[in-house]
Amino acid sequence: MEQMKIAEAAPDGFRDRLRLFVERQVVRNWIMALVIVNAALLGLSTSPWIMDRVGAVLTLLDQVILCIFVLEISTKLLAYGRNFFRDGWNVFDFFVVGLGLLPQTTGLSALRALRVIRALRILSAVPQMRKVVQALFDAMPGMGAVAIMLSIVFYVFAVMATIMFGAAFPEWFGTVGESFYSLFQIMTLESWSMGIVRPVMEVFPLAWAFFVPFIVMTAFSVLNLFIGLLVNTMQSAVESDAEQEFEKLRDLVRSETDQVDAHVLELQREIGELRGEIRALMGKA
Repeated sequence: MEQMKIAEAAPDGFRDRLRLFVERQVVRNWIMALVIVNAALLGLSTSPWIMDRVGAVLTLLDQVILCIFVLEISTKLLAYGRNFFRDGWNVFDFFVVGLGLLPQTTGLSALRALRVIRALRILSAVPQMRKVVQALFDAMPGMGAVAIMLSIVFYVFAVMATIMFGAAFPEWFGTVGESFYSLFQIMTLESWSMGIVRPVMEVFPLAWAFFVPFIVMTAFSVLNLFIGLLVNTMQSAVESDAEQEFEKLRDLVRSETDQVDAHVLELQREIGELRGEIRALMGKA
């Protein structure tokens, strides 16, 4: 029975030691450094001039770093067990490292190149970046509502543009899909005036009454909505962090005050006992 208990306790102790190892700041810093180096190597490997001269070295370094990443993921899987997949960054790491293990064939080379997105793990290492990413995710519901509203506006204007300008300019507004694309180009303000709007106005002089409201509604209003949502979400996150810090400080002050009160009560009790002893001694005298 005792041997079974020892056998059951040993893996837990081993996992605890592994967990402490992978959570060390030194280990994390080394992994972050390898992530940056790996991203740089993948960038250098796109240069034919560099690959002709040191391509074998870059390939070897890439394989060594990939082996270290596989060892890291395996260690974390062994240390955390099922809890490994409860962390989104761990799942992201597992997916990207798995892509790196794919064979170097023509059809899968693009997927293997996705290993460079593992550099995004740097976001999790810097607290300020984590707050920005968290604020971005928190703003997703509001941004989704804005995106739906923008889609409705695009659809209405695309149908109108197809009906009004499709016959004269089929390359831009011949179908609803082409109108969508042309309106998207106009919204980005990329060659919208000389490239599309002014040629349309040569045939339809009042076309500005259609395009100007569209630009105001999409390029300016919607962009400000997105920025406002992000700023509001980040401000809420900062206020939440400040409130948490204030709560921690208040709990610490309350704890210290309770300890001081306990010491004062103890001193009062000791002083009372001393007074009683003094009175007893004086009575005997």
